[in-house]
Amino acid sequence: MKKIVIVDDEPNIVMTLEYLFVKENFEVFIARDGQEAIDMAQKHKPSIMILDIMMPNVDGYQVIKYLKSQEELKKIKIVFLSAKNKDEDIKKGLELGAEKYISKPFSPKKLVKIIKEL
Repeated sequence: MKKIVIVDDEPNIVMTLEYLFVKENFEVFIARDGQEAIDMAQKHKPSIMILDIMMPNVDGYQVIKYLKSQEELKKIKIVFLSAKNKDEDIKKGLELGAEKYISKPFSPKKLVKIIKEL
């Protein structure tokens, strides 16, 4: 079973994504801020992380920088899912090592398709 960590501080998004990915036979872990995301990555070694950028404590950019600096975590595929949708935000996310950058609002069906392709 593929492991996925969903990192977002918006409960409605978390519930929607959790439902979608459980239905697609993923083992789903939830983090509500960047520090929890790092803790989940270390504990569960997921294959994919859906990562918001604007969060309390540690933001998504700091999370990806940390994950990509750790030998045992740098292979986690990161998909940014963020309301930050300016070209420079997208460019920065991809330069930091994200596989995809999806702007909110988003299509849940399209997101599931992208994750399955990864």
